[in-house]
Amino acid sequence: MDFASNFSDQLNVGLILPEGIIIATLLIVLIADLIVGRNRSRGLPYIAIGGLLLSVVALYFQWNPENPIALLGSFSGDDLSIVFRSIIALSTAVTILMSIRYVEQSGSALSEFIAIMLTATVGAMFLSGANELVMIFLSLETLSISSYLMTGYTKRDSRSNEAALKYLLIGAASSAIFLYGSSLLYGLSGGETRLPEIASGIAQIEGGELASAIALVFMIAGIAFKISAVPFHQWTPDVYEGSPTPVVAFLSVGSKAAGFALAIRLLVVTFPFEEPQWRLIFTALAILSMILGNAVALAQTSMKRLLAYSSIGQAGFVMIGMVAATEAGYASMIFYLLVYLFMNLGAFTGLILFSLRTGTDQITEYAGLYQKDPLLTLGLSICLLSLGGIPPLAGFFGKIYLFWAGWQAGLSGLVIIGLIASVISIYYYIRVVKMMVVKEPHEMSDTVRNYPAVNWKLPGMRPLQVGLVLSLVVTSLAGILSNPLFTIANSSIANTPVLQKASLIEEEVQDKQVSLAEPKTPAIVD
Repeated sequence: MDFASNFSDQLNVGLILPEGIIIATLLIVLIADLIVGRNRSRGLPYIAIGGLLLSVVALYFQWNPENPIALLGSFSGDDLSIVFRSIIALSTAVTILMSIRYVEQSGSALSEFIAIMLTATVGAMFLSGANELVMIFLSLETLSISSYLMTGYTKRDSRSNEAALKYLLIGAASSAIFLYGSSLLYGLSGGETRLPEIASGIAQIEGGELASAIALVFMIAGIAFKISAVPFHQWTPDVYEGSPTPVVAFLSVGSKAAGFALAIRLLVVTFPFEEPQWRLIFTALAILSMILGNAVALAQTSMKRLLAYSSIGQAGFVMIGMVAATEAGYASMIFYLLVYLFMNLGAFTGLILFSLRTGTDQITEYAGLYQKDPLLTLGLSICLLSLGGIPPLAGFFGKIYLFWAGWQAGLSGLVIIGLIASVISIYYYIRVVKMMVVKEPHEMSDTVRNYPAVNWKLPGMRPLQVGLVLSLVVTSLAGILSNPLFTIANSSIANTPVLQKASLIEEEVQDKQVSLAEPKTPAIVD
C-alpha cells in the first residue's frame, strides 16, 4: 500500500492535466473528422480552440502547486512552466483563428493541419517543464517534427516544399548537436538524466571543466536554433517566406517561447557553476541578433521576410533578461513574451488578411490601404508600432522592463546596444505604417486600387476579424494596464524553487571567490 501511495505521489499525473486536455482535443478532432467528413468539419477549429482555452484554465488552477514534480522527476509543473505553457496554448488558439480561411483557401485539409498544430503544442508545453534529458529530447523532437510537417503542409506550393526541406535539414543538424551535448552531460554525471542530479554529478568531478564547457556550447547551439538567434538564424528568413503564414506565426511565438523556457531551466539548473560562461555566450548571441536582425530588416521588400528578421531582433531583446540572470531579468523575459504573443500574432493576422485579399505581401503594395480597409490598417499599425516600442503600447513597457533589468544587472553596454537596435526597428516599422496611412490617393498602389470589397461574411473571415480585434485591444490596453501582467511575471519567478536555489548557489560561489581572493593572515607561533 505504501509503495502504491509513494509511486502515485511520484507520478503526480495531475500536473500534466493541461497537456492531457489538448491530447484529448486532438483525438476528438481526428475522430470527428473521420466521422463527419471534410465538407462538414467547420466546427472542428472551434473545438480545438475550446480545448486550448480549457487547458489554460486548468493551468490557472494549478498555480503555485505544493508538489511541482511529476512523472518520476522528469517533469516540473512549477509556476515558471505554467506561464510558458499558457503562452504556448494561447498562441496556438490565436493561430488557429487566423488559419481557418488560409488553409481552406489553399485547398488543404484543415482538420489534419489543426491536429499537427496541437501535436506541436503538446511538445512545446512538455518542453517548457521538462526536467530530464530524455523528456527534453522527446518533447523537442515532437515540436520539431510537427513544425517540419506544418512548414510543408501546402504541398502544391513549391516554396513551401523548399522551406520544409531547408528546415528539416538544418533542424536535424541542430538536434544532433543538442543530442551530442546531452550525451556528454550523461557521461560526465555518471549516468544521470535528471537535471539536478546532473548538476550534482558534474560538480563532484575534478578536471571535467573542458568537457562540461563543450557540452554547454553544444546545448546552447541547439537552443539558439530554436529561438532563431544569430548565427543560428539562417533557416528563419527562407522558412518564414515559404511556409504557410499561420505556421510562421506559431513558430515566431509558440516555438520561441518553448526555446526560452528550455534555456532558463537547462542552464540555471544544470550549469549553475558555469554561469559566467553561458552569460558571456548569450551576450554575444544577443548583440549579434539585435544588430543583424534589425539592420537587415531595413532592406526587406517582403512583409514576411521583414517579420522574420524582426523576430530575430526580438529574440535578441529577450536575451537581455537571460544575460542578466536575475529574478528581474527572468520576469522581464516572461512579461515581454506575454505581450509579444499578441502584438506579433496581430501583425501576422494583418499580413494574412492582406495576402488573402490581394495575393501579395510586398511592402510597396500596402500604399494607401487605409482608404480601402481602415480596420486592417489600424490593427496592423498598432501591432507594428508596439513591436517597435512606441509608448504607451505594450511593447514599450516590455522593452523598458527588459532594459531596466539589464541595467540593474550591470549590463549598461548591452542595454545601450538594445536601445540603438530598438530605434533602428522603429524606422522600418514606421515605414510600413507610413506606406499604409500617409500616401496620397494618386500614390495608391495598383493592388490597393483594385482591392476587393471588404466582406467579413465569407467562410473563415470572422475568426480572422476576431483575432485582429483581440490582438489590437490587448496590445493597446496591456501597456496601460500592465500591472497584472507584471504581477504574474514576478510571481512566477518568486514561486519557482529552482530559480531560488540557483540564486543561493550563485551567492555561495561569490562568497567562495571572495574568500579565496582575501589574503591569508599568517599564524603567529609562540
